[in-house]
Amino acid sequence: MDKQRLEKSHRHTTADRAPSALSQNPRPAKLQARTSGSPGGDPNTLLPTGALASPCFRRSPSCRIPSHIFESNTRAPQDSAHRDRQVHPATIVLRKSQSSQAALVPKEHKMFMEEAYNAAICFKMLRDLNSADSLRMKYIIKKIKNMAQGAPNLVLETIHDYFVDNMEISTRHKFRLFHVLEAVIGAIDSLEETWEKTFIELALENMTKSTDLEEVYQDAASNVLVAICRHSWRAVAQHLETEVLTGVFPHRSLLYVMGILTSNKQIFNNGEKACWEEQLAQMAIKSVQFLNTDVWSKELLWALSRPDRTHQEQPPEKAFLFLYFGLILQAEENSNTVRRHLLALLETSHQWPKQREGIALAVGLAAARHLDQVWAILEQFGRSTPIKWSLHSCSPKNSEDLRWKWASSTILLAYGQVAVRAKAHILPWVDNILSRMIYFFHYSSWDETLKESFLTAVLMLARAISRNEGAHSYEFSQTSELLESLMVLLDKEPPDSLCTLTRQQTIHIMSSICKLRPPPDPEKKSRLLSTCLRSVLALPLLDVLEKHTCLYLEPPDIQALYNKTSEALDQMLQSFIIQNPTADELHLLLSHLYVWLASEKAHERQRAVHSCKTLLEFLNRNICLDPKEDFKRIGQLVGMLGILCQDPDKATQGSSLEGVGHLYQLLIRQRGMSSQVEAQTPKQSSQPGADEASLWSSGDQKTTPPTPQEMVTPKDSISQLSSSQVIKEVMKHLTMAELTDFLWTAIDGLGSASPFRVQAAADMLLAAVQEHGATLETVANLGRAIHLQLCSVRIPQARENVLLAVTLLARNHTPELVAAFLDFSISLDSHAFQLWRALGAERSGSRLVLAILLAWLRERPLPAQATDSSPPPKEETCLRSLAAMNTLRQLQGTQEFKKAMQEAYPMLLLALLTQMHYVLELDLPRGPWPGQEAQEAAAPSPQGASLEALKSLLSTTGHWQDFAHLELQGAWDHFTAIHTYPQGVGLLARAMVQNRCVQIKAVASQLLPNLLSKEERERKVSMLILVEFLYSPALLEVLPEQTALVVLARSLRDSSPEIRVLSLEGMGNILFHPAKGILLRRQLPPFLNGFFQNSEPVVVRIMGTVSDVLHRLGAHGAGAQSLGIAVKTRSFFDDERDGIRAAAMALFGDLVEAMAGRELSSLRTQVHQSMVPLLLHLQDRCPDVVTQARFAFYRCTVLLRWRLQHTTFCTLAWERGLSARHFLWTRLMTRSQEEFSIHLAQALSYLHSRQHHMKTWAVLFIGYTICCHPQAVSRMVNSVDRNLLLCTFEDLKKAPEPGLREFATRQLSFIQEVAAKPH
Repeated sequence: MDKQRLEKSHRHTTADRAPSALSQNPRPAKLQARTSGSPGGDPNTLLPTGALASPCFRRSPSCRIPSHIFESNTRAPQDSAHRDRQVHPATIVLRKSQSSQAALVPKEHKMFMEEAYNAAICFKMLRDLNSADSLRMKYIIKKIKNMAQGAPNLVLETIHDYFVDNMEISTRHKFRLFHVLEAVIGAIDSLEETWEKTFIELALENMTKSTDLEEVYQDAASNVLVAICRHSWRAVAQHLETEVLTGVFPHRSLLYVMGILTSNKQIFNNGEKACWEEQLAQMAIKSVQFLNTDVWSKELLWALSRPDRTHQEQPPEKAFLFLYFGLILQAEENSNTVRRHLLALLETSHQWPKQREGIALAVGLAAARHLDQVWAILEQFGRSTPIKWSLHSCSPKNSEDLRWKWASSTILLAYGQVAVRAKAHILPWVDNILSRMIYFFHYSSWDETLKESFLTAVLMLARAISRNEGAHSYEFSQTSELLESLMVLLDKEPPDSLCTLTRQQTIHIMSSICKLRPPPDPEKKSRLLSTCLRSVLALPLLDVLEKHTCLYLEPPDIQALYNKTSEALDQMLQSFIIQNPTADELHLLLSHLYVWLASEKAHERQRAVHSCKTLLEFLNRNICLDPKEDFKRIGQLVGMLGILCQDPDKATQGSSLEGVGHLYQLLIRQRGMSSQVEAQTPKQSSQPGADEASLWSSGDQKTTPPTPQEMVTPKDSISQLSSSQVIKEVMKHLTMAELTDFLWTAIDGLGSASPFRVQAAADMLLAAVQEHGATLETVANLGRAIHLQLCSVRIPQARENVLLAVTLLARNHTPELVAAFLDFSISLDSHAFQLWRALGAERSGSRLVLAILLAWLRERPLPAQATDSSPPPKEETCLRSLAAMNTLRQLQGTQEFKKAMQEAYPMLLLALLTQMHYVLELDLPRGPWPGQEAQEAAAPSPQGASLEALKSLLSTTGHWQDFAHLELQGAWDHFTAIHTYPQGVGLLARAMVQNRCVQIKAVASQLLPNLLSKEERERKVSMLILVEFLYSPALLEVLPEQTALVVLARSLRDSSPEIRVLSLEGMGNILFHPAKGILLRRQLPPFLNGFFQNSEPVVVRIMGTVSDVLHRLGAHGAGAQSLGIAVKTRSFFDDERDGIRAAAMALFGDLVEAMAGRELSSLRTQVHQSMVPLLLHLQDRCPDVVTQARFAFYRCTVLLRWRLQHTTFCTLAWERGLSARHFLWTRLMTRSQEEFSIHLAQALSYLHSRQHHMKTWAVLFIGYTICCHPQAVSRMVNSVDRNLLLCTFEDLKKAPEPGLREFATRQLSFIQEVAAKPH
């Protein structure tokens, strides 16, 4: 600060001032002049106009003058002011001057009068200084300086005369006169030797005086001496040397002047500073003798340890004294003397910063000649008891504790000074110095003082090493530990503020240390990079940083501070690549930037991409990489920059695009394609847009935007393209591995929380696949990664682009993608489902996907048995087979696969039936899928999924009649156990035959290859279906009778007993034995007579046998016996035995099915008469009866050709409410009048039923009929039936269900109204 004050005080130069004519004339003879006006009058009235012009006055702060000294009416003794007024009469008498003889020379009157006026005015202004306030004093000084520039001798002589003629003036007045004299000497161009000697004597005389103003007065006199030094420093230095070397400890004012001379470089011209330093060194040599003088050395130590007036700033005399003391110790020959004085110095207080710096400076200067002794003293002091105490004490309790609290900081600074002063001898000492620095850094109490001292010391050491030519060939052992300490220091910096140069200095030091040998290992360098990048890039926005400085008296320039810190970071990255210009090093640097390029905070991305761009620009400009060495993972960088080209922040966009341009140039240069690129480079000129200003004004960017000429050059003309075009152009020059990295980067960007990153990543992914999809590798892994990220893509356009990319990939990589997608399709989520749909978005792709899924479905390895020596199957294959089954189940209802599913129906049917058998063989637990999480247990088990796949296939491909047969029979349960599985397959095949399925021929065509399969389960399934298909006439169109016999005969030799039994059963089919039909019909009458047996199980078995006979008769049918079977079977619909009711309804349904297409009119009557009983038995108490009633009712509706067959089936299968009752009633009662009568009569008969549910259902049925056809009912119902209805509805009013009670009440009222009307 003192140096700054002195610099400010001499800011005005006089090189361009033109001396006036007055300066060339000698002073006139004794002049008497009487002034007019009061003492406070304005002297401007007596001056020529030209004498008033002057530059703006600036008071020199080097005088350190308290403000109250310039106030004449405050804190000044009244008697002093009164005495000053008495000394100055109204008439000003000027002493005879040295130039009085010149007055005798004739002069022009005008010039003489002008000089006289100026002298008088100057004298008056000097007198007025005493009573002037601070503002008036500044004005007076400015006027006198103006006069001095025109007439320096006149002003100097007037000031001198004032001192000599007015010896009684006050100390305050003299102080102000010295201040004026300093300003005048500093303002003139040259100082005559006479005045030089005169004022040197005047200054020396007053600078050691003791006054009431104390040191302020002495400093004012000393500043006059400093001002004279600007004209003749050697004369002043000679006087100073004489005074210092008297043997008496120098007065503080002498040290003050020497301190100013040492610290202020502006005092000396070129080369003079070195001369002063040499003279100072000689003075130190001559002062060595005083070290052994007890009084002198004690006064020296007292002066060094004396507390300063302000602890933030050290007075020049004390700063110089530390320097001078160090020079003396440096010159001392006796090492013991050096040790004694250094130890005494170190034992002084270390409480204040300037004191610690001064001690360190003295120690460092002594080390320039006594390095060993200084090292020993520092070691001894560092291990002393006070130092050990300060290391372990965090809270000082008294002033003595404060004295030692920061002693470790002094030691750190001392080590730094030792490194600086040791110069060429420093290298062998570096490791020792570093070890001690690191020790005190880690074991001292952490605070800002320790941090600043450590950083300053290390910075001095680093500079000392860098100045040594042999440093790069020297190997250091402590650099690694030093880097660790610097990283700790950076980590302890406040993450939300930037007020100092600590970060910048630390990064510079790290960069310098990394240049030394040995270089840091990759792990250490990686941590160093992470620490530095986090410390700089993670800082808040500059506006936020500025808010943290709002309470500072002099807040720092945050923009400039951050720019310097960021520049230091960029220089470190560039330094690393210069030291190790390899692709590995570049990859290491970029990999640490990737984290910040992907940051969710805009300002962090902006900073990171700027550093990345700067590094690429440096590489592009310096060409330091080996052309033979290819880049590593450069595709990742292209992807990161490509995403940031669409960043909302304009500055980030610009830097990213510029970075891609530099990267493009590096690629083409590295791969020897410069000539090609120059030929392809677009030659369009850049049109600056409206966004250019904002491009450079967002975030941390507060600089002016570059001109278009700066932004667009031939070298980076690629930046004229749009971001998508740039990326496509760069992709052309990427290798396959780099292109894969690019894709991985794009896929990783899909998982970002930033919408722009997701959209940009999706766009890049699509562009890459469009351009290079056919040649890509590792597509399976890419597909898995896309699935993982797809759940994060919530932007519709981005999701659409990703799915389109998958569709394009499927053109050339369907097998890989299907295999990959199966890995996450065991339990198919919505995102996986969308990916499968994308795979089949194209017609050819859907067929191929389906074919591959079927191939995977056939990969069905079984777990190895304990006794089996074969290797166990791969779990992956097993899971993929199950996943293929689940995927087929989900895709059957999609629009993309609808056509392909219909075309592949025969293969799918056989494959899924075989898969169900395989799942049953695995005997998996009936819980979640293998590997499925507990929270996903709602999804069907493998057994359930295989069954659902079959159901979905039937229902989505138009085979709902087959589905209905199995659903209404409850036949699906047969597929859930291995022992009932054949029955389920048989029922399905039988349903296809009975419904005359159009796919029978296509399925039959697939049976023959499957019967030759190596898998037993495939042969078994095919044989089960073939046995049932023998009853279909369509089979013979594909498989002639003789061929069928050959196939069955061959299967008799199958290794599976089940298949042999099925083959034998098939060979007994009526197709091959037509006479068998007559034999079976002859057995029907005895079986019908058996219906009336008393044993329920016997009757049930007989009815089942009749059903089996009807099935075996096939197309031949029962003929005329059908009517008898129908009549006898219907009579058991209301049997009290549940089993017989169920068997009777099942038999009736089989009979209806057997007679389909050739029914008799009498049989149709039986069907009509069975409809109401079957409908009412839907509410039977026995579940088996309900099932058989439902299926028989459905078969009857098919025979009667009801419309809305599918709706009827759905109602029967799943509807249970009033809506189902109403629909079935409507379909039944609106057929014809004849049927209406039959149905109403049957419903009335059920009012006598003993089953409450049946009776209730009949009442509801009749109630619906009365509501819709009241007149028809009234004509058909007699009085007995009417009374029965009334009684029934009265009973129904007591039903527990509120709905039934309300319905009964309304119906009862309605019936009474109808009965009351005349017919």
